[in-house]
Amino acid sequence: MTAVFERVAGCYESIRGRIPFEPQVALVLGSGLGDYAQEIQVVETIDYHDIEGFPVSTVSGHKGQFIFGYIGKVPAVIMQGRVHYYEGYPMEDVVLPIRLMWKMGARVLFLTNAAGGVNLDYGPGDFMIIRDHITSFVPSPLIGPNEDSVGPRFCDMSSVYDEELRQIIRRKAKEMGLKIQEGVYIQTTGPEYETPATVKMCRLLGADAVGMSTGCEAVAANHLGMRICGISCITNMAAGISGRELSHEEVGETAARVSRTFKTLVTGVVKEIAKLVRV
Repeated sequence: MTAVFERVAGCYESIRGRIPFEPQVALVLGSGLGDYAQEIQVVETIDYHDIEGFPVSTVSGHKGQFIFGYIGKVPAVIMQGRVHYYEGYPMEDVVLPIRLMWKMGARVLFLTNAAGGVNLDYGPGDFMIIRDHITSFVPSPLIGPNEDSVGPRFCDMSSVYDEELRQIIRRKAKEMGLKIQEGVYIQTTGPEYETPATVKMCRLLGADAVGMSTGCEAVAANHLGMRICGISCITNMAAGISGRELSHEEVGETAARVSRTFKTLVTGVVKEIAKLVRV
């Protein structure tokens, strides 16, 4: 076993006795969206500090804990606060939580994030289904020795975001009367917001939304064979579009404004996903 997955196994063993069930779905909550965990039937909470060798989020608004609970009747593990590359952690640490949730038994990964709108047809408060991503500006989490028992050395990335899961999101949004965008997410390193020139470059590359997370997590999960879907909450228009200065406070304010809609959408989607993947 490679050192990376020995570490994953060590993290798992350090909390194994506290994990109340095998989760069907793993959910990662983005900036400003962390209070979703208040909406579910919580069974157990494990602080990241309690996990041996586990990285700890340093970002405001990211609580830094795993929540185990039921979304409806669906057993889920929720990552309340992710780890970012810009915090100074190596990429192995950034994706360690994804690999740990897979080790717990989750085979579906639902990613959410707060993102800047690059597509000029978007607006603050919009939701975007992630159809594809660009991660060329951050290191691949698959660099280094490969663990052949969990995934291939050269991982196919033709369809990272599961079409069947995306159909569920579209259907639930339609039932809610919610207009939902669908596009390409581009991950940059951060922590600074992109310049107007960088945003123009992102648009030329085909991106619709930009952020500092998610893509690398999806790469790691795809390598593990997980089924993946994702939603970006467009919390602001990226630099140079609105003429306004960008701030983390604005991100939080917009996420809070649409949080009720977000919670309803996520709950409905998770319940439908569980029907699809139940064994």
